[in-house]
Parts: sequence; structure tokens; C-alpha cells
Amino acid sequence: MTSRLPYGSWPSPISASQVAAGTTPVGGGGFVGDELWWLEGRPAEGGRLTVLARAAASDSPARELVAAPFNVRSRVNEYGGASWAAVGTGDGHQLVFANFRDQRLYLVDAHGGTPVPLTPESSGADGEPALRFAEIIQGPAGHVLAICEDHRTQLRRYIAAIPLDGSAAADPDALKEVTASSRFVAAPRLNPSGTRISWISWEHPQMPWDGTELHVADLKELAAVHDTVLAGSTTESVMQPEWLDEDRLVFISDRNGWWNPYLHDLSSSSQRPLCEREEEFAGPLWTVGQNWYKVIDADTLLLTHGTHGSSLATLDVPSGKLQQLVLPFTRISPTGLRGNELLATATSLVQGDGLRLIDLDTLAVQDISLALKDLPDPEALPGAEAMEFTAADGSRVYAHVYEPRLGNLTGSTDELPPYVAFVHGGPTSQAFAQLSLSIAYYTSRGIGVVDVNYGGSTGFGRAYRQRLNGQWGVVDVQDTVAVLEGLAAAGMADPKRLAIEGGSAGGWTVLSALTTTKTFSAGISRYGVSDLVGLVRDTHDFESRYMDSLVGPYPEAAELYAQRAPINHVADISCPVLLLQGDQDKVVPPAQSRVVADALAANGIPHAYVLYEGEQHGFRRAENIVNALETSLGFYAAVFGFESDVPVLKLS
Repeated sequence: MTSRLPYGSWPSPISASQVAAGTTPVGGGGFVGDELWWLEGRPAEGGRLTVLARAAASDSPARELVAAPFNVRSRVNEYGGASWAAVGTGDGHQLVFANFRDQRLYLVDAHGGTPVPLTPESSGADGEPALRFAEIIQGPAGHVLAICEDHRTQLRRYIAAIPLDGSAAADPDALKEVTASSRFVAAPRLNPSGTRISWISWEHPQMPWDGTELHVADLKELAAVHDTVLAGSTTESVMQPEWLDEDRLVFISDRNGWWNPYLHDLSSSSQRPLCEREEEFAGPLWTVGQNWYKVIDADTLLLTHGTHGSSLATLDVPSGKLQQLVLPFTRISPTGLRGNELLATATSLVQGDGLRLIDLDTLAVQDISLALKDLPDPEALPGAEAMEFTAADGSRVYAHVYEPRLGNLTGSTDELPPYVAFVHGGPTSQAFAQLSLSIAYYTSRGIGVVDVNYGGSTGFGRAYRQRLNGQWGVVDVQDTVAVLEGLAAAGMADPKRLAIEGGSAGGWTVLSALTTTKTFSAGISRYGVSDLVGLVRDTHDFESRYMDSLVGPYPEAAELYAQRAPINHVADISCPVLLLQGDQDKVVPPAQSRVVADALAANGIPHAYVLYEGEQHGFRRAENIVNALETSLGFYAAVFGFESDVPVLKLS
């Protein structure tokens, strides 16, 4: 029997503490001897990341290879990625990892113990590590190869060779520069004999989804010689090169408008597409070391592909035949392959994110580590519906809609539910259908959520990404407005109770929407961009020229920067705003939100500003995740006028 309670006030069984405690970041893993090794977060330890290991053939308890205070996280390009690797030694395997605090590489035994440094201390004049490493791979005898971000003099990035005997820990000259320096490098790979090395690079002002180059060189005495560019340009994005054998190299390119797989044969200097589809076989390289496919053998690939999400398939290289593998996941990323066994991170609408072991013959799935350790009552979880809307310019806009749901509850007879638009960051990220406790935290209380893939999002081809070129703060806002107004027109959402929230680039869209439209009654910006000029001057190197494509080159486009920046139009905001920020954020510095809070106060606009001590770009500490969720709910209770299980937020 259906019961009625006002939307927003439903007695949800999902608490903010459950969201924080129940969501454990689980990263990529691999097969190491007879074991599985993977990366896993510790929210209760300030968001520390560690590496766990367990037997592959049994569900024996996992052991921790990297104990506190070590934190397995790289700061290459600030976003890091690929911060550890297993390396083979004469008597087994050892772990090499990047430690977050000092960014040194360390070596630790497969059974744990005290990590031994492999790279030197490198604190610069500003106290920041001057040498940073990521995407570690097994190198020539006695070495590993890795991306090196070198701040010691002029900022340089290159592939470095690091000796495993620890000699470089005291002697920086023992580090060898394998490749020439580029502004950015990624994806170092050796052919089976170790005689050739491939990698990708790109220069300012390109971002990796704009244009990269694929290099191949001979590897002689730890040096790349006869460097040749095989593919890519300033208008072609190449991703993830992998060797099939000594002479054949697979890579992903968007030269036809979609990231599709290609093959280059060095013996014949020939190149051909392997599977041309209007689907994406790769994504944006925000963190280095991402995997979108694996090599099964010299003639077979295991790939992910899709648009609204990603699924798994095998590809026969000679024929180009794609064979779909039907699995219960909305997105999947292969991280390890051994025979017919696949280790992958995958998202399930039933169990959430997690590391899964998949038998490729039977498609049987074994859960290795789930982000959600304790699943809530299924009656408190929403469904996810992929929907399309029409933007102001006639373009299609994609979104995933999560309607309010809690058992047999519905809202009062005279109301429609409030809805919150989730605006992802990037802005080249992509919203996938997912089981998210953060979403369920709202929907189980009677608040609808819609996750918007506005123009600029990845997953829908290069042309869809480029809709945002020169139009950041315009297209993303118009698309989000189109989605929310579309829901209201369909009778699904209360047009007077529409909210918008997002972090980083999503926070920019929040502030831009609030200053240029009257669609929303409330907005939450988490570490959002507000001042474009300040961002260009203060942000880190990876994104320091991103504005060239999103808005225009600075200072040539200074007038446009001023027109677009929300900080210059705070007086046009007419609804309450909540600002959440980490005080150690290097990507979007705290000044970006502080100046908005000051302007809101000066203009008498109801708002609240929360600064979290010790947090960087994104909240990782459990206590701060809890506070941010409860503060957000209390904010909506104050604005939309419903009673909830958290205190109503007091606005200034």
C-alpha cells in the first residue's frame, strides 16, 4: 500500500556516515605470480591509498603491502594515476610505488615490510617535491621505467629509467632520461624483446583529448634513439599504445571522430583501422595509466566500447570481427589478464563499483573488493534511466535520471519532487549509470537526481566534445537547463524546486548557471572555478592552457574571460548558494571560492561557506565527506522547506 510523505522528508535508512564509510575507493589491479594485487583507499585514514594482495585461486584474506604512513599516490600532472607496479625479481616479485608526501619511488617486498627509497629526496624551494613519478613499468634488467615530472630547473617531463638497486636514492645522476623531454608524456611500453619503446606526448595548449603524438624509438643502453612519430597531431588524439609482437603496435585514435582501434606494422610501415564504429573505445586521459583494452594474444584484443557506458568485447585483429561479452556492468575497465581470467574494475547497478575477477570462457564473475562493503536495502536504491533532451541549439543532450524511491513511499498529493542536477567535472568527464550512495542519499529522501552529460562530455564522439570549445559557461549551462526544464515539462520535477551542484569544472557550471539563468532555486559549488583569470594564473601546469580551447587564449581573450567569469556577475545570483572547499587545493585554489563567498555576502545573497582543513581537490577524509553531505542536505531543507534528519543549515 502506498504511503505519502512530503518529498525530501522521507525516513531514509542511508546516512552520510554510511556513504563515507561504505564507499572505499578501489583501483586497478593485476596478476602477480599466483596472487592478485590491487589499489584500495582508506577513507578512515585520511583517504590514504594502499596496495593489497591475496591468492588468486581462493578468497583468502587480503594482506596490506604498504602500511601507514605511506600513501600510494602520484602527483604527476597533479591528478596522478598508475602509482604502483609489481616488478619481477630473481626470486619472485616486489612492489614499486610512488609515495604521496615526498613523491619518491619506493621498493617493498611482496610480503610487506619497510619500504626502501629508489629515488632521491627532491624538495624544492617551495617545499614541494621536485621529482614526481607515475606509470611505472618493468624496464631493462635491473631497472623500472616511469614518467618523470622534473621541477628541478625548467619544468620537464620524460620517461626515466630508475635502478632497482637503490643507487639513485642518494645519487640523482643514477636516474637516466630515456626519452627526450616533452611538456607531457604518458603510456611507456616496451616490445616483447625490450628493443623498442613506444609512448605518447603532447604540448601546450593541447589537452590529451585534443591532440597527442605516438612515438616509437629503438631502445639502446637506456636511451630512446631514432624517435619516430607514427600517428597523432594537434587535432588527433592517440591513446594507449600496446605491442602485439616485435613489430606490430595497436593504438586508439579519434581521427575518424571517435576513439577507435588501429594497427601499425613497423615491418611494412603500414597502418589500418581495426574496428570503425561510432562508439568510443577510449576516454579522456585525466589520470595516466588508464586501460581501455588488453592484448590477449598476437591476433586478439579484449576491448571496452560504447557511448552511454562501456561494455566488453573481443576483437579478432586479422578480420576485425567484434564479439560481444554480455556482462551485468554499465562500465568496465580491464586492468589485468592471465589466460582466460580478467581482472577489471566495473560498475554494477546492483552492487556498485568494484574489482572483479571474470572468467572469459564462462563469464562467471567473482567480486574481489567492492567499493560498497555493506549494501543498503534495495528498496532504498533508485533505478537509472538514460534519457535524451533537446538543447537550445537543437543538439541532443544525454543524461541519466534517478527518480526518488524508498519502498512504497511517494510524495504528498499536491507536489512534485525537487530535483538536483549533478554536473560532472572535467568538463570532459562522463556520467555513467551507477549505484551511488551519494545519489541514493538524496533519492531515498524524496529528492530526484539527474546526472547530465552536457556538450563537452566524453563518450559521444569528438564533435560532441568540441561543442564546448570556446563555449564553456554557455553550452554546459544551456544543456543542463534543457535537461531540468525538460524534466519539469514532462511532469517529473517541481519547476520551483530545481537545484544544481557540481565540483571543480562542475562547480563552474553551477556558478555560471546561477549568474546567467533563473531556472534554479539553489546551487552547491564544490571547489568550483569562479575567476578565469585567477585560474589561468594560479592553476597547475596540466590545465594551465586548458582555457585556450574552452574559452580562448589569454590575454588575447581577456574581455571574454571577464564576461564569462561568474565572480563578475555575483549580483545576478538570486538564489541561495553553498560553497564547499578544501584548503590545500592546488587545482582550484581556495581563493576561487573565497572571493565568491565575499561577493555573495556583499550583495546580501543567502549563502554558506565551508573550508575543509587538509583537503585537496576532492574530499577524501571520511569526516569531511560526512559533513559535506549533511551540510548539503541541510542546505536543501532550508531552501526547499522540508524537514529532514539533519539540522537545517543556517545561511548568512
